[in-house]
Amino acid sequence: MSGRSRLQVLRWVVLALAAAFFLVPLLAMLDFSTRTPTGGRSGEDWAALLDSPPLVRAILASVQLAALTAVAVIALLLPTMLLVTLRLPWARRTVELLCLLPLAVPAIVVVVGIAPVYAWVTYLLGGSSLTLVFAYVVLALPFAHRALDAGLRSIDVLTLVEAARSLGARWPTVLLRVLLPNLRGAVLSAAFLTVALVLGEFTFASLLSYDTLPVAINAVGKRDAGVSVAASLASLLVAFVLLLALSLLPGPGERARRRGRLRPSPTFRSPR
Repeated sequence: MSGRSRLQVLRWVVLALAAAFFLVPLLAMLDFSTRTPTGGRSGEDWAALLDSPPLVRAILASVQLAALTAVAVIALLLPTMLLVTLRLPWARRTVELLCLLPLAVPAIVVVVGIAPVYAWVTYLLGGSSLTLVFAYVVLALPFAHRALDAGLRSIDVLTLVEAARSLGARWPTVLLRVLLPNLRGAVLSAAFLTVALVLGEFTFASLLSYDTLPVAINAVGKRDAGVSVAASLASLLVAFVLLLALSLLPGPGERARRRGRLRPSPTFRSPR
């Protein structure tokens, strides 16, 4: 067997092990949530997801939280990183350190620190679970920063901005029609990672006494394990579908090639 064949076999073995590592627990969850005491199959636990008003409210709250947090993170981080890239390159390390700091501090410590602050937030804005947006923005900063930083490093931001400005484009036009299309994949990556984080976050919501999907799943699991497992599997599948859609999403160059906009030059000759 040649070296290339052995490498291909090794790749398939690693892929099979990774697939088994992720799929076996998911299949076990599906089996548990559809099994009946008599040994048959039923979808009652899945149907019960929409028959429980507290669980439905928690699902809606988590979806709203995920959307608001993703928008807030992008609106806060993208202009900041563009400003640092264009005007303040010396502050790149400082911004990176501040964004990665939530990874170095345990969530339980952060909750203890912000609990008094959230007492005032509840007093001023009410007890809605949507106020968790402020805390979730902090938690999502490391992941969103990495995604946006990779996108900014993959393009020549300074050249694009100077070219657009030299043609008379205003800053909103530069941001929305020049930079944002080139950063579409990075922005979507940051948004989807934020959504996945919010849908699975438990510590903040539980200790601050807010009803979100993970908290509701934990409460339901104490009285109905089947419904709890079904809700957990559904949330995992939603996050998986979002990340899969991101990986399959074509970039601007690939979309242009598919439409026939990018064609090789007729004078180009590949070297022999």
